[in-house]
Amino acid sequence: MSYLYPDKELVGYVLIKNIRVQNANAISSPITYGFPAITGFTGAIHALSRKISAIPELEKISLDGVLISCYECQPQIYREASYKEYTFNQTRNPILRSGKTASIIEEGRCHLRVSLVIGIYAEDDLEPEEQDCLLKTINIKVQQQRLAGGSVIGLDRFKPVTFVKDSEIKELTQSLLPAFILMNAQQELTDITQQLRKSNPEASALDALIATATLHHTPIDNGNGTSSWQTQSVKQGKGWLVPIPIGFQAISECYESGMMQNVRNPEYPSQYVESIYGLGKWVFPHRIDNLADALWYQHHDDANNLYLVTQNKGN
Repeated sequence: MSYLYPDKELVGYVLIKNIRVQNANAISSPITYGFPAITGFTGAIHALSRKISAIPELEKISLDGVLISCYECQPQIYREASYKEYTFNQTRNPILRSGKTASIIEEGRCHLRVSLVIGIYAEDDLEPEEQDCLLKTINIKVQQQRLAGGSVIGLDRFKPVTFVKDSEIKELTQSLLPAFILMNAQQELTDITQQLRKSNPEASALDALIATATLHHTPIDNGNGTSSWQTQSVKQGKGWLVPIPIGFQAISECYESGMMQNVRNPEYPSQYVESIYGLGKWVFPHRIDNLADALWYQHHDDANNLYLVTQNKGN
């Protein structure tokens, strides 16, 4: 079962291969940028699931959980010289009806090439006709909607969408190469926190998170009147670690629909939230024993007012 569909069982997975995304949102949180936030993908899969369940032939099928594997990520950035800071490339909006120049809304964009593995949930195993209908529908629908704020401009030329049974997910490993898969690195964050506490007993997980994004340049005396610089990081030997947003913490009460102004969709209840951060790790597919453990799921912890993405599907 899953958090969103506890009355259904996992019957298989769908691989959407080589999705090319243009102008995805590169600002994943107030303090991180680069690859889009995980919620940009889980939200897109939830939207895709609602569109599929609206089709009579597929009304009993739902989608939940997404494995994110990335081949390319090209932030649209520019710097004038090697010693200057990068800035995002901005676009000029069309003029207003009055003829005046529209203001620039600063945004960060990136181009992506990713593959996604999505969990398929239903009451029973899918018949061959249902599988074919599902694959054709996903092939069409995923190209008609946004993904992480960007436009989908193409899929794999030869085999864009593939279905495998739950027990056959390992067969997708070869199809995901040579991408890197985003995994939760909570254990690495704990280890780094404990490492920092050896020199600073008051070090917190936030200190550890900041340390993973910090390089320390130390001068080394070579002993012959010369010196050199050594670069060190707390994440050396621990893999490709990156700070990531993993959800939101509510900081206000939940307001009824229509009460909050300027919300994206006034038809639903809304509340103010702030980002929650964790540590992620890009891992080569062959290093993951079970690809099912790499799927990210949306989870709402009502007791603690948490909106999280997690790789624990709630079985």
